[in-house]
Amino acid sequence: MNAVEACLAAPMSHRSVLLKPLRRGVWRYLRDADVLHGAVVTLVALVGTGGLLYVGYLFHVAQVALRSPLEPTRRLAVLVFGRMLVGDQPEHDYRQRLARSLLLAQQGLAERVMLLGGRSGGGAVTEAAAGERWLRDEGFPAAVPMQLEQASIDSLENLRHARSLLARDDQDLPPVCLVTSRYHLARCQLLARRLGFDVETVGAETALPRNVRYLRRIALEAGYLMWIDIAVRWARLIGHRRMADRVS
Repeated sequence: MNAVEACLAAPMSHRSVLLKPLRRGVWRYLRDADVLHGAVVTLVALVGTGGLLYVGYLFHVAQVALRSPLEPTRRLAVLVFGRMLVGDQPEHDYRQRLARSLLLAQQGLAERVMLLGGRSGGGAVTEAAAGERWLRDEGFPAAVPMQLEQASIDSLENLRHARSLLARDDQDLPPVCLVTSRYHLARCQLLARRLGFDVETVGAETALPRNVRYLRRIALEAGYLMWIDIAVRWARLIGHRRMADRVS
């Protein structure tokens, strides 16, 4: 087993910090009145359905995590989602995402690779730059173009900025392959489709991990997805354009 294969198969060795998810993602928008409006509507819907609404989203996130393949059906532009660095180095989940994109590039399935992620946690380098360094060290093929998106700090910003960068080269957005941790795929897929992308998803891990940490991440992602989806549906129902535009 080589270094890349070991990275894709290895479990995370360190316990995650409970409050780390609160530093990024949708949580950082909690001061936004539109986001809070959506949260209240989602909570009402959740209570009104006796929790069954959440169960539906949980099932969807788990199914996407379980069923996403290890490679796309065609040669595509590959978007790799970053993650908070540790000591300016990619941590476990991010290394798995990078390793998967490296394999796709080596297999000729990556038309180009775009690494997504700005500075996180006060680091000196961006997530994208740290990912590029890791890939170069692992022998990333010189023939495959690599592009860095370094202005974002969450998945929605990742995709918005990626859309802008891709649109500069193409009149229409090219179809893309999203590479990220399996627990993260359903949310990225939803956001990408809302932003107009034609997407396929590829899981970073060789198989869906079965451990407490991963189950917790899937449960959290189901909450994120429910919040985003219900809020946008509500905004469209009441004609609240600004609120709906948060994810478009």
